Amino acid sequence: MSGAVVEGVDFDRRAVILCKPDAVARGLVNRILGMISDAGIAVSDRLDLVAQPWQPHVVYRDLLADTGRRDLRDVPSYIDDAYAGQKVTVALAHGEPGVHARLRQLSGHTDPTRAVCGTIRGDLGDDSLAAARMEKRLVRNLVHTSDDPASARREYGTWWGPGRRLQVSDFDRCSVILCKPDAVERGLVDAVLERISAAGCTVASRLDVMVQPWQAHVHYWDLLVEADWFPDRDIPACLDDAYAGKPVTVALAYGEPGIHAQLRQLIGHFDPTRAAAGTIRGDYGNDSLEAALAEKRLVHNLVRTSDDPDAARRDFGTWFGAARRVLLTSPSGVPLQPAPADR
Repeated sequence: MSGAVVEGVDFDRRAVILCKPDAVARGLVNRILGMISDAGIAVSDRLDLVAQPWQPHVVYRDLLADTGRRDLRDVPSYIDDAYAGQKVTVALAHGEPGVHARLRQLSGHTDPTRAVCGTIRGDLGDDSLAAARMEKRLVRNLVHTSDDPASARREYGTWWGPGRRLQVSDFDRCSVILCKPDAVERGLVDAVLERISAAGCTVASRLDVMVQPWQAHVHYWDLLVEADWFPDRDIPACLDDAYAGKPVTVALAYGEPGIHAQLRQLIGHFDPTRAAAGTIRGDYGNDSLEAALAEKRLVHNLVRTSDDPDAARRDFGTWFGAARRVLLTSPSGVPLQPAPADR
């Protein structure tokens, strides 16, 4: 692709957000990024920098090279005046295919006076195209986002640096499957993984693990923290009894965004007696919550998958470990990198 500066990244789902110098000067960067996040678009990799002259030239290359503009000679000076040596903030937006069009709609009309309420420029803009033309400058309209995947690829290289590899934290497409000790003991691991694969997920990186106590504690941290919801059972003791020193099998499942909810539906209700036919627990389960309560233990329900992308990232570190991060390459070849430890 002409102008490609980053390879192997799905820029259909990623856009670059440029908070312009007027947004920085007015202290509106956090509000702008917050409006984008509130719209259901993930925002990450924020970077504050001082624009070098070449950077806005590349971002606005179509504007600079537009032979249909009568005032083409003035555009370079307008861009230099607006950007060179000025502070800007850039960030990455991550959403569904079509994220670029969604961001343009959220940003609003180029002229803030024509932008509707609920858009960034409509709610926060304080300039007009008429004023900009009178003063022979660019209109101050707070934010620019990538027009399409090709421009997102180019703008990433422009602001973060040519050749820098994008650290993709795409755990919204990846889940960790934990086949519990009862699944291993009953010889159902293959059947469980085959059911997940048959549902359209790619299952890879199968690993047999002998559980250390800390792994169960980290994986089920929510049960431990909310143990007062289970006054009938000693949750730490139950976890140690169910998992410590027991064999489990873990694997990675890859799919589309929404894979975590899809897998929870496939697995079925945590009480196998309430799990619907066609779910893994409904078809293979042989335990009940009632029996578990009577015996003061955890219910044996075969399998667990990550609740959400953050849980998937944590579950990978828990069961596979940082030394195996090379496994975090999806079937499409896009590397999935765990978030840095300080994030």
